[in-house]
Amino acid sequence: MNVNYSFRFQDGRAVEFKVTDQPSKASGSQPSWVKLEHCQCSNCPLKSSEAENCPAATEILPVVEAFQADDAYQKVEVTVTDDRRSYVKQTALEEALRSLLGLKMATSGCPVLAELKPMAIHHLPFANSDEFIMRSVSHYLLQQYFAKRNDHEPDWELKGLVERNQRLQLVNQALWQRIHSVCKGDSNLKALLNFFSMASSVSFSLESQLRKLEAKMGGEAQ
Repeated sequence: MNVNYSFRFQDGRAVEFKVTDQPSKASGSQPSWVKLEHCQCSNCPLKSSEAENCPAATEILPVVEAFQADDAYQKVEVTVTDDRRSYVKQTALEEALRSLLGLKMATSGCPVLAELKPMAIHHLPFANSDEFIMRSVSHYLLQQYFAKRNDHEPDWELKGLVERNQRLQLVNQALWQRIHSVCKGDSNLKALLNFFSMASSVSFSLESQLRKLEAKMGGEAQ
């Protein structure tokens, strides 16, 4: 997996990030908020004796540092290129960061966020709430189909999907706390909050979200 995010601001400033399926490795001295024990997730399975730094924090560190003083609502042109196609969008920095941070977190090597890595391989930039729900549910149901094919008990009721997103919420909340003190602007914080709210929709309102999708799909069928 090779995904490039290129940001171009209205004043001509350009910033670029490359995301692969291999986690970033920390080099040199790291800020205190990257350390594993700093606002460590309540459900983190890692121990400080095994890992000095939080994998997710290490992965998003360059993004936080690059945009920590930026306004979330300023317009940027973002080009996302992978091995198959390119996407270009004029959008608010917040939306672009939500997309980039979500991808980097899923590929960070965090044991909890690793559950999202299979989805990250088929990354869809700038996904809205409906697309997020559709992709999450579709991917989970495909996993259940493969489980059934391999003689395991499938979860057609999506209980595991809700539980997974509850675990992810704890990680998102802790990451938000980690970077809160270092962001002079609000772009990173708003991106994480937006990402968090989309994950919350799967946990707290999955049934209503599915009903909305059912109505839309039913309407299309007619």
